[in-house]
Amino acid sequence: MKPLVIAIFLVAYLLLMLKKGHPFLILGGAIAALLATGAVPFKQALLSVNYNVLGVFFGTMVISGLFIFSGVPAYLATKLVDRAKNVGMALLSVCLLAGFISSFVENVATVLIVAPIAFEVARKLKANPVPFLIGIAVSSNLQGCATMVGDSPSLILALSSGMNFMDFFWMKGKPGITFAVELGALASFFVLYLMFKKYRQPVEKIEEVKVKTWFPTVLMALMMATLGASSFIKNKPQYTIAYICLTYAAIGLIWHEVRHKESISLVKDLDWHTFFFLIGIFVLVGSLTYRGVVNDIANFIIDWTKGNKFLAYTIIVWISVALSAFIDNIPYTVAMIPVAKIVAASLGMGQEPFLFGLLIGTSLGGNITPIGASANIVAVGMLRKEKYHVKFSDFFKIGFPFTIAAVTAAYLFIWVVWGR
Repeated sequence: MKPLVIAIFLVAYLLLMLKKGHPFLILGGAIAALLATGAVPFKQALLSVNYNVLGVFFGTMVISGLFIFSGVPAYLATKLVDRAKNVGMALLSVCLLAGFISSFVENVATVLIVAPIAFEVARKLKANPVPFLIGIAVSSNLQGCATMVGDSPSLILALSSGMNFMDFFWMKGKPGITFAVELGALASFFVLYLMFKKYRQPVEKIEEVKVKTWFPTVLMALMMATLGASSFIKNKPQYTIAYICLTYAAIGLIWHEVRHKESISLVKDLDWHTFFFLIGIFVLVGSLTYRGVVNDIANFIIDWTKGNKFLAYTIIVWISVALSAFIDNIPYTVAMIPVAKIVAASLGMGQEPFLFGLLIGTSLGGNITPIGASANIVAVGMLRKEKYHVKFSDFFKIGFPFTIAAVTAAYLFIWVVWGR
């Protein structure tokens, strides 16, 4: 059965990567083949799904949608632009804001929120908006792994590894992955500064966006505070984090319906594609674990590195960077988490450096190419609508140095803090 499972997985993965067919049809066909051949029992398929991840993902999707509806992110962006000394600083400020928002809001949504401001600045300058949109996309992808709810891979890793919201900031008496991300952000900010410093023109006034309501912002802050507080509760129910996010989502939907009569429209516009995509990926990757393929991959890495801990860590980080430049980081993250855990255990180390390194590699590797992350694809699509063609080299010129700077800084920090 093992060769069959590997074959089904590789065919499905290749079709997804090459975009040969609708993702749901590809995943549905792969799962049907696994069940029909008996490679994975139906009960095992259900057990492979991480329902905690789905609950948190849905809850944060709703809150993010309400946050966008409120107009607060766009309002903050216009304020930052108006206060900047020149256009270059204004664009850097917008990229920083995109990163901050992306720590709590899905990366694609962040690009949709902030991109119109960059377009407006470029229009008034009569400048090409391509580098500005690329800067926003890569900044969003970077900061998405700074918190547990910032991006799907972060959420998957946390809830698959028993990590809570506060563990991203401080874990077992040591700085968490947030510190590594911010160090990487500092290094990559210098790259963006070099790209944008030539834009020394004064900033023209941009029409200020009116805030519709501050309620979603308050709701988001309360949800984050509750998630943080729940981190200190020992022996809490398995789905506590999901319940928290779903409760705040329910409050938000009820408020939206009572005040604006638009809750149905909001739910329709949620990222249902990723929601159901996650379910299929959990089952597909679960089949590899069930049939022992994951153990084989981990043992190969262990044999290859011959017990060298730093080499094993380095391989996991930089292979993740390379692969995530071309393939979707969600299935890759789901597949590699158990591999990282097995490698760590075999080397007699804690799993934290390998898991943190994996997350850094998968989240930032996508910044190298225009197809490496959903936020990049959306940014390129928005530029295409405005009649700007983005060549691979255009993206690579910004994404590659940005990624190398950010990953190197974070990679070294994680090993120094967690690798001993």
